[in-house]
Amino acid sequence: MGLFDTIMGNASETSASDVQEELTPILAVNETVTSAFKLVRDLSVFTNKRLILIDKQGLTGRKVNYHSIPYKSITQFIVETAGHFDTDAELKIWLSGKADPIEIELSASSAQAVQQNLATQMFS
Repeated sequence: MGLFDTIMGNASETSASDVQEELTPILAVNETVTSAFKLVRDLSVFTNKRLILIDKQGLTGRKVNYHSIPYKSITQFIVETAGHFDTDAELKIWLSGKADPIEIELSASSAQAVQQNLATQMFS
């Protein structure tokens, strides 16, 4: 379903080791990528310390916006799973000090992994 999810605008899981290698210059000491979800060029990266939302901009993707969210600033989250005719899942994350959530579209198969990863990081 990877190509179909991409066409539909839903992020699907990608190799954590590949993302770890790509992000090595910006990761903290002892910070490791636990999972990553890719949507065309953009990434949602879960590390053992934070969530990083990566937005590659422009035609070439050389301009990159890195949004770093420490797990301790996440106050709540919702994962809406896909239904019978709805092929996508949605993640909403609320941050302390912000009224509106951050929304990320996911593939149906990624919803459970995202929820488990967030719960593990927030409650440990």
